[in-house]
Amino acid sequence: MKMKVNAGRFRDPRRAPGAAPGWAAVPQQTGLPRDWPAVGVVIPTRDRPELLRRTLQAVRAQDYPGPLRVIVVFDQAEPDWRLADADDRAVMVLANWRQPGLAGARNTGIMALDTELVAFCDDDDVWHPAKLRRQVEALVRTPDAEFATCAVEVEFEQAVHPRLAGTGTVTVEQLSRSRMSMLHSSGFLALREALLEDGVIGPVAEDAPGSQNEDWDLLLRAARRHPIVHVDEPLVRVLWGRSSFYAYEYTTKISSLRWMMARHPEISGCRPGAARVYGQLACWSAAAGDRRQAWRWARETVRHNWREPRAAIALAAIAGAVKVETVLTALHRRGHGI
Repeated sequence: MKMKVNAGRFRDPRRAPGAAPGWAAVPQQTGLPRDWPAVGVVIPTRDRPELLRRTLQAVRAQDYPGPLRVIVVFDQAEPDWRLADADDRAVMVLANWRQPGLAGARNTGIMALDTELVAFCDDDDVWHPAKLRRQVEALVRTPDAEFATCAVEVEFEQAVHPRLAGTGTVTVEQLSRSRMSMLHSSGFLALREALLEDGVIGPVAEDAPGSQNEDWDLLLRAARRHPIVHVDEPLVRVLWGRSSFYAYEYTTKISSLRWMMARHPEISGCRPGAARVYGQLACWSAAAGDRRQAWRWARETVRHNWREPRAAIALAAIAGAVKVETVLTALHRRGHGI
């Protein structure tokens, strides 16, 4: 059965009964916690204890007035049971019991929760204290809403760059044209029931190669149901760089992009969107040393959209004029990627 996060399900937490619409906050002493939905936070982790503790600290520091639970899922690593402090029953520690990888770890956490809403946070990212509250407010005032995102700020080499979407809703058409990298998985908030195996959106795709692009796939599936609610404020700080397990796995990047194209015909049907993906395939093929495939994908890029800049990057890399890694680092310094 479809769940609706709106005033019919629980009272708009921004307003006292009978109050006029607006942004005026209800004083906390009015008993708001019983009116806010319970949120469960799933944090997959693997061999990054210091970053994980920083992430947990930021989640615990949320100003969210409602019930908050946290599940840390250890993937392909020995769980640190000490994180589930006896004095902090809101934190649970689990081992990934599903497909090894990020997607399986997230599904493990989703299935173990009993909260109405579920949020994702990677173990190297940090939430703004108002992140959950702002997103739940946005869900509450949007009829039929099932999924919410927020903008991010990217941290790379001690520099921080905000990445905004410039919109309050996200559609399939927008996601087909662009991955919209500011919609990072650490900013996802959704109805838990919708993400279960028999849910209307379904679980995180565990067959995604290397658990890459599973977040883009989930966004597209959610947007098909209803436009995604987006809070265009940088409420998550995303750490870029070598802390990522996937930064330079070019073969996996290529496989996951081809998986996305096969899974979502909307991308192929959008010429700028297809050109963007073909351009990425050309760049990653060039970085992997496969000049033949790089040429193939570069031609497809130009055929779909000759203005696509990734074609020029790939052609320069094929010619030996520049390394893809050099371009990627330069883009990261500006808060962007290939």
